[in-house]
Amino acid sequence: MSDKAYLCDDKKLADFIKCLYQKAGLDERTAEIHAHGLTEASLRGVDSHGVMRTGAYFERFCKGAINRTPRMRTVSGDRALTVIDADNASGFVASHFAMERAIALAKKYNLGMVLVKNSNHFGAASIYAQLAVDAGMIGTAATNVRPNITAPGAKGRVVGNNPFAIGIPTYDEQPFMLDMALSVVAGGKLKMAARKGEKIPFGWATDRNGDPTDDPQKGFDGYFLPVGGFKGLGIAYVIDILCGVLTGGAFSDHLKSMYADPDEPSGTCHLFLALNAEAVIGKEILKARMKEYREYIAAIPTVEDGPPLCFPGEIEETCKRDRQKNGLLLQPSIYEELKGYAERYDLPFRIEK
Repeated sequence: MSDKAYLCDDKKLADFIKCLYQKAGLDERTAEIHAHGLTEASLRGVDSHGVMRTGAYFERFCKGAINRTPRMRTVSGDRALTVIDADNASGFVASHFAMERAIALAKKYNLGMVLVKNSNHFGAASIYAQLAVDAGMIGTAATNVRPNITAPGAKGRVVGNNPFAIGIPTYDEQPFMLDMALSVVAGGKLKMAARKGEKIPFGWATDRNGDPTDDPQKGFDGYFLPVGGFKGLGIAYVIDILCGVLTGGAFSDHLKSMYADPDEPSGTCHLFLALNAEAVIGKEILKARMKEYREYIAAIPTVEDGPPLCFPGEIEETCKRDRQKNGLLLQPSIYEELKGYAERYDLPFRIEK
């Protein structure tokens, strides 16, 4: 295997992933949603939830761990609230459907909330919050996952790192998009470090014995640490309760992991919220006030002439523009994995910039 990284074109890469997923029996639209979600995450610098997961999802489709032809249905709710049983659908597909439903409800009621049970891993939460922002809405997306973080002083998995995203329209090229998990770092970052053969900082995770570790694989196989100690832990509990307990879906150790349990449905549950911002305040007024807020943040002095403060999401947006223009860098192991799939399924493999 070559040691060099490969500079790839995001559109060519997305097209390849789409064609590959159709080989797993997905219809064109479902394959397209997955390809967009994976490449979008990598474009934004969230490589832990991007192209590196292509093979993991593909194998789950092939093994039947994810339902390729789900019959999603509404099981409860009224007016501005809907609860959906995703029938073990892809988390990407169920989440697109659910957020689009939340947006439609918000257009009618100014607020739309959709809860989803019996789904699977949905990738980066910002993808779905962005759908709402693109519709002029404030968007929230959250999900529970299999317990993978421990509590300070505890030994063993306690709750999932349960990520969430909140997007607020700014109506210009500088976004507001908070996207975070409730472990110090997302598990995908440990997987990426392991792929690269890199160490991780102490304080990210413990090994299976509860001891601090700088080995990413031992940390991934052990326990992640919660951001903010018990404060982050408490928020993780809230998301697990809202997504899993409240819906009648899976929660805590009833959930499965796409890596630890690759042949089984995850049972993941999600929450989506869309708020019609223009029903609260006019578009132009909100645009001006968000601009004022960003300028206030950017004007705050930083130590040693460091970079100015910015809104959540601005760094990711800058990264996206750069990678769209100059290319997406794929690590050799990821590139070779994709190339192997291309050879196995007789697919053209022209993804480089």
